[in-house]
Amino acid sequence: MRKYRPMLAKPAAEPFSSPDWIFEVKWDGVRAIAYVDADVSLMTRNDRELIRSFPELRELSGLAHEAVLDGEIVVMRQGEPDFQVTARRAHVTDPGEIGLLSREAPANYIVFDILEKGGEPLIGKPLTERKRALAESLREGKYVNISRFVEGDGEGYYRLAVGRGLEGVMAKRKASTYQPGVRSGDWLKIKRRRSCECAVLGYTPGEGARGGSFRALLLGLYEGGKATYVGKVGSGFADQNLQQFSDSLHRLETGEAQLSSTSLPKDVRWVRPGLVAEVEYQNVTRDGMLRAPIFRGLRIDKAPEECTLDQIKPDELGEYASRRDFARSPEPRGGGDTGKGNIYVVQEHHATHLHWDLRLERDGVLKSWAVPKGLPEKPGERRLAVQVEDHPLAYAGFEGTIPEGEYGAGTVKIWDRGTYEALKWTEDKIEVVINGGRLSGQYELIRFRRAGEKEWLLFKRRS
Repeated sequence: MRKYRPMLAKPAAEPFSSPDWIFEVKWDGVRAIAYVDADVSLMTRNDRELIRSFPELRELSGLAHEAVLDGEIVVMRQGEPDFQVTARRAHVTDPGEIGLLSREAPANYIVFDILEKGGEPLIGKPLTERKRALAESLREGKYVNISRFVEGDGEGYYRLAVGRGLEGVMAKRKASTYQPGVRSGDWLKIKRRRSCECAVLGYTPGEGARGGSFRALLLGLYEGGKATYVGKVGSGFADQNLQQFSDSLHRLETGEAQLSSTSLPKDVRWVRPGLVAEVEYQNVTRDGMLRAPIFRGLRIDKAPEECTLDQIKPDELGEYASRRDFARSPEPRGGGDTGKGNIYVVQEHHATHLHWDLRLERDGVLKSWAVPKGLPEKPGERRLAVQVEDHPLAYAGFEGTIPEGEYGAGTVKIWDRGTYEALKWTEDKIEVVINGGRLSGQYELIRFRRAGEKEWLLFKRRS
């Protein structure tokens, strides 16, 4: 088999529709080209072998024969890609941990192209022919999927993808050939972006072409009068403005540190609050950093102290609401009485995969976990519990059928309900005493960081 470099896409400013293009989900994972025969090789664009890190993807050898495939390795959590878990898995080297993660946080390989079949290169054929060849040459498996696409309606597909919490869409010209290693306008990536205004509180000195200027700006957001570090931005600056910007930074320099964080770079020059930068970013990481920030300009109409952390903090029920069309779904939009503030409920959810949803009232919402194998009823049993978005208190009484096509489609019924007493509630460990109709006794939830930030282990304690 020949070795191939992945074809790359150019960014597009906004979604569009055209009968000459197809549109598919842009998966937030790790790009890899698969060489499939009796064995399987998964190579990144910088020639790193990944099959040892994702042993479950060896099933490709039984799904295709003498084929070279292009796709994305993705760890899914509640219907959404979790890039941080995927990246973490790619760096694990311990065989025991690899085996554990392959079971607790399995990856999917989502295939969107075929480059070679039976020793015959297909890269010179148009995309539509390659898509047909892919469907004929690859069977889907437990961990391998073929990327679905739509023709023509890119705007509608983009709205649907973003509404489901996905990163965006890929637009590909139907007649395009596969161009290894080329960033081509025949493929376009259309991603959602967010923006916020941040106080500029420091910078790192420039190097090379930026010598005498700066490399990146350190960004802060305020809460309770104190600035919190949210990352640095080094792209998006016009060359002709660098010197003027640098002069402003030098005038504001101070020897007093403006931020405190273990994530700060080492070569920091601090500046007094005085500049406000408008920044676009992809999303916020779990540790509160802006992901892939781009500088868009200075805001002269806003004081640094007005740049508050709530710009990037999610609404408690914002994620819940963004996933649902309440005109179609019977799920409650919000509301519900707190009672004594200790609601406990378990709902049996017949979705794509049967699971049970554990919900505990906390801070005015229902903190929620999906438990695929059901709650442990005997001491010593343990279950994987995946934390999902907060739900409104009214959800504690919900039973009904979520229609097909909606998030979580399927039947929901109450399996158990009652109250609970919190013995301990920290970031990584929760201990409660449950008083339900079916379940009672002391339970523990312990965060399982090796599998991901949303994964917990659920135990029943001995009396």
